[in-house]
Amino acid sequence: MQNRIYSGFTLRDKIYNLDFTLLFSILILGIISMFAQFSSSNGVFDYHATNHILRFGVFFILFLFVSFTSVNFWHQTSFIIYFVFLILLILVKYFGISSQGSQRWINLFVINLQPSELMKIGIILFLAKFYHRISTGDVNRLRFLIYPLVALLCPFFMVLTQPDLGTSLLILASGVVVVWLAGVRLKFFAYLSAAFLVFAPVAIAFLKPYQKARILAFFDPEKDPLGAGYQIIQSKIAIGSGGIFGKGFLNGSQSYLNFLPEKHTDFIFTLFSEEFGFIGSIFVLLLYFLITYRIVEIGTITRSIFGRLYCYGFATAFFIYVTVNMSMVLGLLPIVGAPLPILSYGGSSMLAIMFGLGIVMSCKIFKDKPFS
Repeated sequence: MQNRIYSGFTLRDKIYNLDFTLLFSILILGIISMFAQFSSSNGVFDYHATNHILRFGVFFILFLFVSFTSVNFWHQTSFIIYFVFLILLILVKYFGISSQGSQRWINLFVINLQPSELMKIGIILFLAKFYHRISTGDVNRLRFLIYPLVALLCPFFMVLTQPDLGTSLLILASGVVVVWLAGVRLKFFAYLSAAFLVFAPVAIAFLKPYQKARILAFFDPEKDPLGAGYQIIQSKIAIGSGGIFGKGFLNGSQSYLNFLPEKHTDFIFTLFSEEFGFIGSIFVLLLYFLITYRIVEIGTITRSIFGRLYCYGFATAFFIYVTVNMSMVLGLLPIVGAPLPILSYGGSSMLAIMFGLGIVMSCKIFKDKPFS
C-alpha cells in the first residue's frame, strides 16, 4: 500500500510535476472567495466569514495531500470511496439533520456533512474505474450497462427524496458525462431520456410546494415578487446595478441592506458582481474557464484511461456546476440550490471540490506512472 500511495516519487519530484497554472488559479479564486465572504458578512469577521477562511485553508492542505498521493491509489480505492459515500447517504435518511424541510446533513461534530456533495465526486470515480479495463467493444453490452445505471440511479433517487432536486440532477449529469465519454452509444441515452420524460409527470407530483413555486417563479417572477420570485428579482437588480466597474468593495447596497437572500451561499456571485461589476465578473469567469481548461489538458496528457475519464468527467461536471449557478442567479434557470465552486459558503461543497481537484492534480503528477 505504501508503494501505491507514494510510487517512489520524492517530494521534490511531486512539487516539480505540479500544474502551477491550476494551483495558482485555485489559490486566486480562494482569495477572492475570502473577500466575498467578508463582504457578505457586512465587513466583519463573523461566523460565516471566519469559517469560510479556515475551511479553505484546511481543504487546500487536503488538496495538496490528495495531489501528492498516487493516482493509482485513488484508482484502487474508487469503489470503496463510492460505497462509503453511498452509506453516508443512507445514514442521512435515518440520522440526518433536518433544516427548512430537507434532511441532507449528518453531524460529524467538526462539520455538518452533506454526503450528496461528495457523491458528485464519488460517482465520477466509480464510473472512471469501472470503464478503465473494459474494452470499447464491450462497453455497449447489456451487462456492462446495468452496473453503471444502478450506480447512477441509487444516489440520484436517494438525494431526490431528501428532497434535493438540484444536487440529484447534478449527480446524474456528472455520471452520464463519464458514461458517454466511455463510448456508450447515443441510442441508450435516448432510451433513458424517453424513460425520464414518461415518469416526469409522476415526479412533478412528488415535488414539494416550494420547489413547484420556484419553477413557476422562473417563468414569471413578477407574479410573486415578494415570495418565490423575490430572490431572482433582487439578484437581477444587484447584478445590473453593478454596471461596468461595480460599486466598490463593501459598497453593495442590495447586499448591505439585506435585500439579497442567501448572499453568502448560492448568490455569492450576485454580491461579487454588484461590487466589482462586469469587469470583476469576467475575471472570475476567466478563472473558472482556466481551471476547466487545465483539467481537460491534464486529462489529455495522462496515460491511464481512468485518469483520462476522471479528468474529462470532472471538468465537464465542474463546468456544469458553474454554469448552473450563474444561470440561476441571472434568472436563466430555476433556483435549485447549486453552490458556486469555492466561492460559495459551504463546507461539504468546498470539501468535495478540493478533493476532486486534488485527484486531478494527482493525475498530472503521476501521469507517466503505470497502474498496478
